[in-house]
Amino acid sequence: MISRIFLILLFPMLSFSQTITGTVLDASSNKPLETVAVYFDNTTIGTTTDAEGRFSITYTDAIQSNLVFSYLGFEKVLITDYRVKKDVIIKMKPSAVGLDEVFIDFDDGLTRKQKLSLFKREFLGKSKYGRSCKILNENDIILRYDKRSQILTASSDRPILIKNRALKYELSFDLIDFEATFRYVNIDDKEFVIERVAYAGTSFYKDIENSNKKKAKRAREKVYKGSVQHFMRALYNENLKDEGYQIYYKSFRVNEWDFFKIKVAENPAFKEVSLSKKVSILHNKRDQSAIEIYVNSILLDVYGNYSAIKGVYFSGAMGSQRIGDTLPLDYNLDEN
Repeated sequence: MISRIFLILLFPMLSFSQTITGTVLDASSNKPLETVAVYFDNTTIGTTTDAEGRFSITYTDAIQSNLVFSYLGFEKVLITDYRVKKDVIIKMKPSAVGLDEVFIDFDDGLTRKQKLSLFKREFLGKSKYGRSCKILNENDIILRYDKRSQILTASSDRPILIKNRALKYELSFDLIDFEATFRYVNIDDKEFVIERVAYAGTSFYKDIENSNKKKAKRAREKVYKGSVQHFMRALYNENLKDEGYQIYYKSFRVNEWDFFKIKVAENPAFKEVSLSKKVSILHNKRDQSAIEIYVNSILLDVYGNYSAIKGVYFSGAMGSQRIGDTLPLDYNLDEN
């Protein structure tokens, strides 16, 4: 079973903190929009616009994801070239009314309760962290099941609000796409065997207020070790063994650098990584995963961000990680 999460990354041009300011307007009336969410995708860095539509947000070279502007009833705006901008004017267009609502009660072979249960299992995850998550606005999620192809899809006009009680995060996930394909389905026996899951979206993390910070730190560190993020950072630093990783090929332990080739990229902030064969990954002699890279190479930075997301596939322990097991891209940056 293969899990895929698609992100769009921006390569860094500067190496110091910057602040970008701007104004968000209604494109149809040119009036300022208040309380627009402005955030760097998949991080804890965000703000909202004031009564005049103004915002100010600071970032460092560690932040490479899109700058997102999200407001209910308007089309989302993503900016990738913010590093060359100082003060911007963002004009948001009212979103077209979708037709999804018409199909909410369509008889597709599964009840809404069944579809919602499957969605939460494959979106949030089955780990203790995934099970600790609670979706706060389930009624906003539109679910469809195709009996012929055995595919479950999901959409939502509003960001999905998730409370991760184990990791002490509140997460706003603006779903772009979700598709779960099942290899075997027996509705009578309530048996659904997953084949693959793919989802995409923008996300913003916020610490749960008044939570136990020591307990949250321990939980986050536990889920971080052995994660895709942790593995990619260790790969960049070329210290896989020090971080508890062993690489296997056809059941035999191998020298990881016989398979992974790493060199400094044209942009020195990145390393270019290639993988000659599919290999297995063992972390701390316990958690087993596998990685395949279907492109000639990927670009990887010290924070674990990597390009060519669609060409990198994880299976096993890392492939089973879902939203409930994820941390923001800026996690642990102070320590690193």
